[in-house]
Amino acid sequence: MTDALTLTPSRTALLLMDLQVGIMALLPGDHTAVVRRAQQAHQAAAAAGVQVVFVRVAFTEAEFKEISKNNKTFAPAAEHHLFAEGSPEVAFCPDVRPGPKDHIFTKTRTDAFSTTRLDAFLRERGIDTLVLAGLTTSGVVLSTLRDAADRDYRLFVLSDVCADPDADVHDTLINSVFPTQADLVDLESFSSALADCRSHAAEAAE
Repeated sequence: MTDALTLTPSRTALLLMDLQVGIMALLPGDHTAVVRRAQQAHQAAAAAGVQVVFVRVAFTEAEFKEISKNNKTFAPAAEHHLFAEGSPEVAFCPDVRPGPKDHIFTKTRTDAFSTTRLDAFLRERGIDTLVLAGLTTSGVVLSTLRDAADRDYRLFVLSDVCADPDADVHDTLINSVFPTQADLVDLESFSSALADCRSHAAEAAE
């Protein structure tokens, strides 16, 4: 974990990724606590003026047809019409839903930047710092982290707002892989840093 977390709200975005009913169903055990922490992160970010971005995966009929049979991740989705636009599994988890100031990107691959305008959206707003969270650790979080690092974003991963079907894989990524390209923080540290931002802003306005 990073010792000192300093954030500039106007230059920061919280990416809440693939927090969807169908993806939650793929996880063994009860991960409702992760979703609750995602909602708490959402609330803290919104209160501090941090841009919140929801990323989701869903396919139209035309997009299903564009998926290559060589794609081991998405070819089965195309074959069985999984995560079809409008189906129950693409809905956001009930405890964490976008607010009126949030932005939603729909992707058709693993990485949040792939097949979306996410990078352009962030650059247009002067955002250079990303805080990543979501399902799954070895899926969207890993892929997005790798891509974002190559795009030179300053990166943080909310370690307790991620989960994976394989607990050992999750632990390896969090403890050994992610720290090579991002700082690891937990919800408490993230919320505290944003509270400090609000406090300083209030003092400056007096």
